[in-house]
Amino acid sequence: MKFLDLFAIGLAITVLLDRGDLVCGLSTVGRTADGLIVVPEAPTEVAIQEDSAKQETPQTPVKYDGAQLWRIKYHDQINKNAVAELQNQFGASMWNYNITYVDVFLKGPKLPGARKLLTQSRISFEVIIDDIQRAIDNENPPKDELDLWENRDGHRMTWTAYHRLVDIHDWMDYLAKTYPDICSSQSIGKSYQKRDLKVLRISNGNPSNAAVWIDGGIHAREWISPATVTFIVNNMVEDWDDQPEYIRNIDWYVLPVHNPDGYEYTHQNDRLWRKNRRGSLYGPCAGVDLNRNYGYKWGGQGSSKQPCSDIFAGSGPFSEPETKAVYNFMQNSAANWKGFLTFHSYGQYILYPWGYDRLVPPDHQDLKQVGDEAAKKMLATEGSSYTVGPSGNTLYPAAGGSDDWARGEMKIKYAYTVELRDSGRNGFVLPANQIQPTGREAFIFVDTVAKAISKLK
Repeated sequence: MKFLDLFAIGLAITVLLDRGDLVCGLSTVGRTADGLIVVPEAPTEVAIQEDSAKQETPQTPVKYDGAQLWRIKYHDQINKNAVAELQNQFGASMWNYNITYVDVFLKGPKLPGARKLLTQSRISFEVIIDDIQRAIDNENPPKDELDLWENRDGHRMTWTAYHRLVDIHDWMDYLAKTYPDICSSQSIGKSYQKRDLKVLRISNGNPSNAAVWIDGGIHAREWISPATVTFIVNNMVEDWDDQPEYIRNIDWYVLPVHNPDGYEYTHQNDRLWRKNRRGSLYGPCAGVDLNRNYGYKWGGQGSSKQPCSDIFAGSGPFSEPETKAVYNFMQNSAANWKGFLTFHSYGQYILYPWGYDRLVPPDHQDLKQVGDEAAKKMLATEGSSYTVGPSGNTLYPAAGGSDDWARGEMKIKYAYTVELRDSGRNGFVLPANQIQPTGREAFIFVDTVAKAISKLK
């Protein structure tokens, strides 16, 4: 093997071991003296099959001591170039961005060099989170407090803490057992590591009902999403008789955790993991971004074909068992689909199609009107300001998203992605004391959509 080849491989390994969340997808992994870009190859199907789908053994959790989240203005090319350099040189990853600013995550050892780069470029920045690990340590109540909730009210779920998958699934079964007239639960498929994709159906049995799909947790690290979705369901079911008729005359299908493998991985190994766990033997290059894996306009802008990228779209549309299960269930269901609501974090946005490009559907004013009405009520009730608009224009183009598929392929009129709290102060590590207020404002959004659906002919 030539020295040049060895040098290239060494560069690739070095960058992979010192990986930021998006660095492999958005920048060069390694480069030889001749300028040859070296990127890790996607694992073959045989290799993937050899990577057992057994649930992973917990390892020593990844620590982010001293890591920080910076906010940088993103309004001109000079700033955008500087952010690209932060990615290339210091393994920075972009947590959230729009046309105004970008939130950039940096590991502790990279901070001095990153500061120097921005200072030399005369670019100012704000430190949003000064120690990511401290934020992680403080976001959830201590484990001994969680253990006190065993068998509480027949289940362990609360909305004062973030719960593991088993608590969420047991609570769904509890609802089906306690409220059999309106609730039933089923597994619509298995994740890559053979965990159930459990859906709760809430229905009064009226055969003329419209149907609405709700999901959460498609991105593993967005803990507020499953917490909010379960909050919505709990309030809806526990107070079913007091709900307005337009809510009771909808069949609700709810998947609180779309990415169960990734969700469990964030609780046991790496709090900031985003993707699913396909190819888990491949370390930082494991996983597919499930919200780039849906089939409508798959593989376009805002997605990557590089496995190391956090926006890796997979080997093809619906290549992942988690997305394929939703596809099969919704396509084969006799439900009269009128709504598709997927909850993410963060940034406080109510987004509608299209996401694959800076375009809008013909009836975008209808979608905006419902979004604006919900945002107004949410602000008045909980004090949180939500921005309403089409995904591709309001944030950035991202092809292969579930809401685009719901609209483009399933022809569901009211398809929305909601980016929940907060606006950046806590990023993905939102303290558990924010679950209930976030849930209340999200319920207002669901209520507003349900009212709009009741007016459809």
